[in-house]
Amino acid sequence: MTHSIKELFKNSTILCVGDVMVDRFVYGNVNRISPESPVPVLQIQRDFTVLGGAGNVARNLLSLGASCCLLTVSGDDQAADELEALLAHETRLQTFMVRDVNRTTTCKTRFSAAGQQMLRVDNEITTAISLETQAELIKMFKEKLSASNVVILSDYAKGIFDDSFCKQLIQMANSAGVHVVIDPKGKNYERYRDATILTPNIKELVDAVKRPIDTQEDLVFSAKELCRELNITAMLVTQGADGMTLVTEHLVEHIDTEAKEIFDVSGAGDTVISTLAAALSSGISFSDAAKLANKAAGISVAKVGTATVTADELQCACDHGSHTIETNGNVYTKEATFECVKMWRRQGLIVGFTNGCFDLLHLGHLHILKEASAACDRLIVGVNSDASVKRLKGASRPVQNEETRTQILATLNCVHAVVIFDEATPLELIELFEPDVLVKGADYTVDRVVGAKFVHARGGKVLLVDLKQGHSTTATVGRMA
Repeated sequence: MTHSIKELFKNSTILCVGDVMVDRFVYGNVNRISPESPVPVLQIQRDFTVLGGAGNVARNLLSLGASCCLLTVSGDDQAADELEALLAHETRLQTFMVRDVNRTTTCKTRFSAAGQQMLRVDNEITTAISLETQAELIKMFKEKLSASNVVILSDYAKGIFDDSFCKQLIQMANSAGVHVVIDPKGKNYERYRDATILTPNIKELVDAVKRPIDTQEDLVFSAKELCRELNITAMLVTQGADGMTLVTEHLVEHIDTEAKEIFDVSGAGDTVISTLAAALSSGISFSDAAKLANKAAGISVAKVGTATVTADELQCACDHGSHTIETNGNVYTKEATFECVKMWRRQGLIVGFTNGCFDLLHLGHLHILKEASAACDRLIVGVNSDASVKRLKGASRPVQNEETRTQILATLNCVHAVVIFDEATPLELIELFEPDVLVKGADYTVDRVVGAKFVHARGGKVLLVDLKQGHSTTATVGRMA
């Protein structure tokens, strides 16, 4: 790929219509069984609420750097107020939401303990929206269509897409020469006739063709059959741990999964369709768009909750195999590191931070990094930029440039994220990441550690690690001279 992800998606403008919902996640511990009935008692530790459904598709588009206009329907209730607040928080998102007094705003609440989901509670109405509500959405759709280069129909079977309404939107988009990307639901795919590409999972495809799919050959046959019958250009069938298969009239391409760890599959389909749409909006091929969507899905399932994927994270995934030195994708921008921190917090992990120039990595550095890693679950290492090192150490330093220094650190198993900073101190990073543990060598005192006061004020701790005597970069450079 010749362009960066940010460059690729910066001119992507997506019009998204679909079922938006409130996704609530509740995490806690289970230490006993209720005396009232044989059910576990969840002691709540934390909870958070995010946009779900088509709202998560929109969040993913924004996170990737694309622009998005979202058209949707809610009830006229307290959950709708919460939904509006979540939408308003996405300042780059254009939103048109019709409140319907006869509907309930869809809200899904998930209860989890020890990394396992125990229960999901749904509050929703799935009957079709009224003709009046459809008319309002169609009017806005017509207004926004000319400024869009791809349309997403995010169907969660919550009542927005009856057959007639869905077909009207597809016909209008086709007349305007705009791609239509659909995440389908239900068994009746006739409503999706003339769409550009569908992204069913394997179960949804089985439901649509009404027969078992036991082999890859069955899958390809069924997908091609549906595409021919419904005049659909392409189908991207997602298969969980077995990856994805792209099917067009002249192409069949299987793409192995990119997922290394799977914490939560909530919202992974939203990530797939948003990445696919943004990529097609940029004019790249179905094949390349599917491969990007697959990489994004691999990132998404390693997060907890209805999570988004950033352009920086996707760039790291795309660059993963192109480095001379294997980095495990752990050299991040400040923004991407912040996304990692949010993910780790949702997983209940302890975040640590240390920093330095790390010009010539020696045994003393390794000792501090190992001790720092032992004090937390995830360790971030802030590294002075080349310019910052010169200001601190003189014109002859650094001996190794920032790319070399960071990539060497990223190969260490005890380091989970490496981020470069240009300032004299890492205070800005510390205040952004809010580490639970701040680590420095014992040649400092706590009152001299940058960020110590900030970390202590938040209830964190500062760890001073004893130094390995006889090891320093300055002494090594002196001996070399």
